[in-house]
Amino acid sequence: MDTNQVKAKIVAGQVALGIELGSTRIKAVLVTDDFQTVASGDFTWENELVNNIWTYPVDKIWAGIQTSYTAMANDVADHYHVALQKIGSIGISAMMHGYMPFDKEGNLLVPFRTWRNNITEQAADELTELFNFNVPQRWSIAHLYQAILNQEDHVKDVDFITTLAGYVHWKLSGEKVLGIGDASGVFPIDDATKGYDSKMIDLFNQQKSVRQYNWSLIDVLPAIKLAGEQAGTLSAEGASYWIRVVSWKPVQ
Repeated sequence: MDTNQVKAKIVAGQVALGIELGSTRIKAVLVTDDFQTVASGDFTWENELVNNIWTYPVDKIWAGIQTSYTAMANDVADHYHVALQKIGSIGISAMMHGYMPFDKEGNLLVPFRTWRNNITEQAADELTELFNFNVPQRWSIAHLYQAILNQEDHVKDVDFITTLAGYVHWKLSGEKVLGIGDASGVFPIDDATKGYDSKMIDLFNQQKSVRQYNWSLIDVLPAIKLAGEQAGTLSAEGASYWIRVVSWKPVQ
């Protein structure tokens, strides 16, 4: 595809935006509908050890998305001399698993706990035995259960838990969902139903340490979407998370 064809695709909105939040970089990549990469931008970041927890501050999450998006949009302007005004679809990916719990008002209850933390050994071992299914330390359910075992005060206020990718998707679209691949790192999946394993959900809820809380596990987990299913649309509020910093002008 030549430059004029790519330019026409961009103007028509026949492009997709991928945002990837990796361990060391946040990347924004624009591709045409034939999977050709036409522009990109990135932001370098590092996790921080705060109170013995590896984390990334929320403000850096959005600063990274804004910076990488702006760089990508500038790349479009520099190479194709058009403004990026329409995007056909958006996809979010991020580093594996981790733990982000929120209350009913949408407040993050504890700093984001990343996959890098190895603080959930007891929970992972107990859940592996309870489910007769391997539960790694990095899984979201291991983080939640370890917080329960540790009697952390925030657990009583949990209304929703998700991963970093799920958090970004939620803020951009208003939808509390994950693709089934990401969801399989939150809680075990039933291959037959393509949902969370209901027997394991029941086993978890029946634990004495869990029964003290007013929430049920299935109600605090993100919904699961399969490939090709509608997962939401970009909201005006969601767009403000990155559009507000874009100040570039297309090259004349």
